[in-house]
Amino acid sequence: MKPSLFAAKQIEPTRSELEILQVLWKHGPSTVRFVNDLLNEQKREVQYTSTLKLMQIMVEKGMLKRDESSMKHIYEPIEEEQKTKGFLLQRFVDSMYDGSVNNLVQQLLGNKKISKDEINAIRDILKEIDK
Repeated sequence: MKPSLFAAKQIEPTRSELEILQVLWKHGPSTVRFVNDLLNEQKREVQYTSTLKLMQIMVEKGMLKRDESSMKHIYEPIEEEQKTKGFLLQRFVDSMYDGSVNNLVQQLLGNKKISKDEINAIRDILKEIDK
């Protein structure tokens, strides 16, 4: 199977594209109507035709695939959620922290009060990494 354009070109989704991807990752393959209704409930007022056009563009970019076998076209993401988030996080770390995970973690932990539960969860993650 040939790699998707999304994977091959490492396309960075726009904010609106990411909102659509998040709906599809959470709810699975869906119609434009379903995605549009959820965006209107959860995010902001969006016209159906705008959602339709953006999802069609995402198909052309290789971010979504469309099942046209029934009257209602069903869209689903090509890339897995974790793969996309990993790519976006790496881009963020590279651009904002010069690739330094240490600097990112220091900034993150220094910006808010961390609960004991969160500290323990972080310790558990570090122990797993250390193994």
